[in-house]
Amino acid sequence: MKLFLDTADLNEIRELASWGVIDGVTTNPTLLAKSGFSFQEVLAQIFTIVDGPISLEVISEKADDMVNEAQGIVKKTPEKYRKNIAIKIPMTPEGLKAVRILTREGIHTNVTLVFSANQALLAAKAGATYVSPFIGRLDDNGQDGMVLIEEIMDIFNNYDIETEVIVASIRHPIHVIDAARIGADIATVPPEILRKMAKHPLTDNGIKSFLKDWEKVKK
Repeated sequence: MKLFLDTADLNEIRELASWGVIDGVTTNPTLLAKSGFSFQEVLAQIFTIVDGPISLEVISEKADDMVNEAQGIVKKTPEKYRKNIAIKIPMTPEGLKAVRILTREGIHTNVTLVFSANQALLAAKAGATYVSPFIGRLDDNGQDGMVLIEEIMDIFNNYDIETEVIVASIRHPIHVIDAARIGADIATVPPEILRKMAKHPLTDNGIKSFLKDWEKVKK
């Protein structure tokens, strides 16, 4: 399973990418606003740090406007990085229209705010490169978000659908484990979750014990 980092914080991206475990980055307008840099400044630096898919979100509601936004993003991006761009499109009828057009133009898309298997199937049929079911938000509303991932993966596997599933809105490390066990293609995780994945108290205790024993050996 691939791991994408869900942030636009350049310091976080730079640090966590140095671990060698990040395959891509997902952003949204909220994350970009928190970064303190302009859209183009953030984008230019992310591309030099992570050599993988970078999801960038449109904010329009009409298909034609979404397409124009997406085309503008691609045109402003240096040609050598364009292959890594995935345009985040909302899961709406207008969004599906935009996905269909952009797919025909060879622009990758990430259909976001997916909350049902029906929506994921429609996005895939329209030609989406990725679909992003938001499991944490389902959990927040009394539903089991991982059940949705199971449904989507069953359907996509039944028909060899090439659209990749990005498990989004992850709240804790167990979500990542469950997504991997189900066979999801990608999990997009906030920096704090990735750090939790790397830690375990027994590891910390083991290191302390080894260091204590080493001090005894040196004496």
